[in-house]
Amino acid sequence: MGFFKSLKGDHSDKIGGPSPGYEGRDQHSSRTDEKHTYTPPNTENYAPPPGPPPSHQPTYAAPSGPPPGRSEYAPPLGPPPSLQANVEDHAPYHDWTSIPDTALLPPPPSLGHETSPLSNANLSDADRAHEWCRSHPLLAPGYPPPALLSSVRNGDVRLLRPQEYNGDLVMPGTGNWRGSTRSGSKDACLSTSSPLYFARTGSQIEPGTTKVIYFEVKIHSLGRGRRTDECSVAIGYAAMPYPSWRMPGWERGSLAVHGDDGRRYVNDTWGGKDFVSPFRAGDTVGIGMTFSMPDAPPDYGAPPATGSPSKVEVFLTRNGKREAGWNLHEELDASNDLGVNGLDGAYDLYGAIGVFGGVEFETSFNARDWLWQPR
Repeated sequence: MGFFKSLKGDHSDKIGGPSPGYEGRDQHSSRTDEKHTYTPPNTENYAPPPGPPPSHQPTYAAPSGPPPGRSEYAPPLGPPPSLQANVEDHAPYHDWTSIPDTALLPPPPSLGHETSPLSNANLSDADRAHEWCRSHPLLAPGYPPPALLSSVRNGDVRLLRPQEYNGDLVMPGTGNWRGSTRSGSKDACLSTSSPLYFARTGSQIEPGTTKVIYFEVKIHSLGRGRRTDECSVAIGYAAMPYPSWRMPGWERGSLAVHGDDGRRYVNDTWGGKDFVSPFRAGDTVGIGMTFSMPDAPPDYGAPPATGSPSKVEVFLTRNGKREAGWNLHEELDASNDLGVNGLDGAYDLYGAIGVFGGVEFETSFNARDWLWQPR
């Protein structure tokens, strides 16, 4: 068609000059050169612009520096400024690392029992004893005469027989007593007629010295031949007056070790605390108390002391050997323990022997008859 032919022809006179593709060619060349191949302009002098195409350009650039988690700088110490005022209003946080080693702390209190696994007194006797103790406060210590002090030191001590005691009681020798009770006998507490510890003389103990009181009981038989007979022997000390129908250790101002369960009782109307194995027929058991001055030096700015030694150790022997002991001022259970009132040396203390059921025993207050000998 003529339309395409006009595109391929040389019509420079009509389109404003020679075509760039024909530079250097003879404008008067033969018509036979009109048919030729088209050569595009030279593109070797052009390069693509840097970067991605406009359609791939990111809208936002990444912030400068490392990511927040990789910062080379640590945050400032302390809370943010907005919380600083609230922190200063509170007490400083306790440094729990400053707590001392628990091995240096006193031992925890021994756990007591609500009842004994064996024999227990009836509630009416206990209530009667509590009321009696409220009506009969402990007696203030007096000054013992020299003759009485000498008798106690020589072991010439008498036992008082209470009205609840159902049996025999004889004194075969000085400071030696033999007793026996009948089967089914109720609780009874025998006590010495004079103190074994005198508070007025005990308060004069010199530093570095001790005062020891002690006596022994030999158990000849338990049950008197009847296996079903509930019976026991208890040994201890008591401040006067004391209800004679109660075993020692049950009421205020008393302590004892009971032979039926082996537990120790200190002003304890409940079930005592585990201590030793039960007493057996043939055992010779002894109980002692050691009084001494406290380890801490006196406070010279304080008024003169008028009380008694505050360091008291209680110990039990069996068949001539020391078996166990405890510190009278050990840490106590505030919810169950009734304290050591009457036993810390401020009051005179008497020997106390509790019995019930059919038993046969022998008691010695004379040092020459003891199996255990003080060092």
